[in-house]
Amino acid sequence: MISKNKIYFFEVEKEDQKLVSEKYPEAQFFSEPFSRELAEKCTDAEIVCGMVHSEFSAENLGILPNLKLIVTRSVGYDHIDLKFASERNIPVCNVPDYGSHVIAEHVFALLLSSCRNVLEGEERTNHDNFSACGLRGIALKDKTLGVIGTGRIGAHVCRVAACGFGMKVIAYDPKPNQELAKECSFKYVKSLEEIWKQADMISLHTPLLPETKHMINTETIAKMKDGVILINTARGGLIDTSALLKAIRNKKFSHVALDVIEHETNIKEDKELLHIPGVIITPHIAFYADQSMKNMYTESFKSIDEFLAGKDLGFQVQGH
Repeated sequence: MISKNKIYFFEVEKEDQKLVSEKYPEAQFFSEPFSRELAEKCTDAEIVCGMVHSEFSAENLGILPNLKLIVTRSVGYDHIDLKFASERNIPVCNVPDYGSHVIAEHVFALLLSSCRNVLEGEERTNHDNFSACGLRGIALKDKTLGVIGTGRIGAHVCRVAACGFGMKVIAYDPKPNQELAKECSFKYVKSLEEIWKQADMISLHTPLLPETKHMINTETIAKMKDGVILINTARGGLIDTSALLKAIRNKKFSHVALDVIEHETNIKEDKELLHIPGVIITPHIAFYADQSMKNMYTESFKSIDEFLAGKDLGFQVQGH
């Protein structure tokens, strides 16, 4: 029998503490991500629940001898050592969709801010300069958007781009869903090569896996159109930062807008990228909206409640 005071939450912001404490009054929570230091403070933990910055590594989880369930309040779970969890028969649950539309909205916030020179224009008017000279934008209508990954988020992006902005949308996914393509008004291409060659703008929506790491690299960038626009709200590791920097300096991209970077836990490694002119970077906030944050918790609570009740876990990561 799991004791509710053996449930530990990590990365809990002040405005969400009430939500957690009302649901599990005896649970303990920390504002910091799960780490080796915190693991040593909760060695009695039976259930842990964190976010993408929590280091659910074998080394850290191994300190918790009674651990029975790992829950992440995120779609991605590359911060969890699934091999360790499998070997210990510890189920892992995620939140498959806490608000995919929210991230899709941020894609267009980044895209429009880039294409229409919003930040440059705002900076100019802040200095009492109302001249439009040099701020001619790029229209979205009739441009070709290449979407890589057509899960919930990618599908929303396709739909908004095609039906909202009148863009031509092509997409690549290793498991194409033609019914979805018809519903969301986009067309699948057979290979990433076609995305690189045809797209005026590229938006990434694939998980970070060994086969997708650094999918944006020197070789693939070279195949893209000159002046292409790159948007990444998925995972920073999809892009080889050194290759991206070189391409930006060589004016390969007209705009780059990122909500994720390769070294988010040690941003000093990406210092040059953070300060290079002409690149918009937001601090991993695409998911960070009122309703989506609430959904993250309530969906995680479902997994915890199912586990406590001995029921099948609806959001268990496949194979774990």
